[in-house]
This record gives sequence, structure tokens and C-alpha cells, in this order.
Amino acid sequence: MTSFAPDSIVLNRKLPLWYQVSQSLRASILGRSPQDPLRLPTEEQLAGHYGVSVLTMRQALKELEDEGLITRHRRRGTFIEPSAQRGAPVRLLGSVDAIVAQQSGMATELLEQGKAPVSGELMEYFPDVDEVAMYHRLRGDEKTGEPTNHARNYIRPELAERIDREDLIRWPMTKVLRDVIGVSISRITDTVEARLADPETARLLQVPLLSPILRYTGVIYDQEGRALDVAVIHYRGDRFSFTVTLDTH
Repeated sequence: MTSFAPDSIVLNRKLPLWYQVSQSLRASILGRSPQDPLRLPTEEQLAGHYGVSVLTMRQALKELEDEGLITRHRRRGTFIEPSAQRGAPVRLLGSVDAIVAQQSGMATELLEQGKAPVSGELMEYFPDVDEVAMYHRLRGDEKTGEPTNHARNYIRPELAERIDREDLIRWPMTKVLRDVIGVSISRITDTVEARLADPETARLLQVPLLSPILRYTGVIYDQEGRALDVAVIHYRGDRFSFTVTLDTH
């Protein structure tokens, strides 16, 4: 029986190998063609393909099994679940000050600004307008200059008229909206997903193509429940961690 052929990946030694392998194999499984075989190569073959130990490969496969993407049968082998689909992203909620702190302390370059049509996923957040303002920024370590993330913010046009370019270079968008132009923020929703670097992100963040990254989507809402800003940020996986503290009191 022919086995499914996963994509290759350049491993980053600063991240857990099992995690990188599981995410690469996960992306291959979710992006497979309907005619591709469902049977995976053996653990040994996969370990050789990715250049890791069998123990590391076993840990990566367990992650995918727990997610329901594969099933493992003794003596028969490992098989992709035909109905395997991407699970819902982890959603995290935090205070406005926590978001500002997380986004601050980086050297910022404004790469592009202009108008963007409200289409695709933006329609969910801006159903009442046809066009929004877009700002694309590259941010990096202030000491080394090493890029850590690139961000696109989509802003309601009436707010964009009040935003100064220099403020965007100095401050995170959340702080600009709240503290500079005085917008009343009701809540912020955060979504964090594991992804593999696309060509643009790989070039901007100076990482290998398909290396692990984190895709963050943050939506700022006003008191009336309207979305004011949608931020889509791609972080280098080896330069970013997301910590949530739950207060039980």
C-alpha cells in the first residue's frame, strides 16, 4: 500500500523538535489532496524524513492522535482520519494593559499604509463599511534589530483620520486608540494559532519558509460592541510566548 508523503521542513533547534514535526505533519495532513493515501509511513521512516529520533517522532504522532487527526493500529500502522479538519483556535482574553504591555518595547517600521476593501474575514468585523484603513508594520528587538513580528491593523476610517504616523511608530495600536485619540475600549478578543511561515512572513522575519510561527488576531471593540481595530500579527515562534494569568479571586 502506498503511504502518504508529508512535506519537508527546516527544523529550528531553538524550539521543541516534536512540536515542529507535529505542526509540519499536521499542515501536510490538512492540506492533502482527496486522492492522497491515508496510510502514514512508519515511525522509523517519518523519523528519517524529518531527521529526528524515533522517540521524538512518537511524541509528535501522539499530539496528532490526541487531536483526532490520525489513528494508530497495532501491526496495521498509522492512518489519517478521512474527516480530519483544523480544530478551533485557542481563544484567550486579557486586560487592555496586558495587551499594550505584550505589544510594547519593540523597534517599529511602518512598511505600508493605505485603504483596504472589507472582504473575506474582515466582513465579520466591519459589516457596515466597504473600506477600512490598513497599516502594515514590522517590529523587532530594540537592541539587536532582529525582526520578531509583522502586523497588519485594519481600522475604521473615521478613526484613521485621527491617527498620526509618528504615534504608530512609537506606540502599539491599542495604546494609540485608547490613550492618544481617546477611544473607549470595551473589550479585546485574542486568537492565537500555530502556523507555518508563508513566503512573505519568512522574508520579513528572516526565518526559513514553513518554519513554525504564531498567528495572533486581536479585535478591539467599543462600548456599542462595534469592532474598531482588527490586528493580524505573525510572530517568530522562537521569539514569542503567550502567557495568561487567571485570577481566581
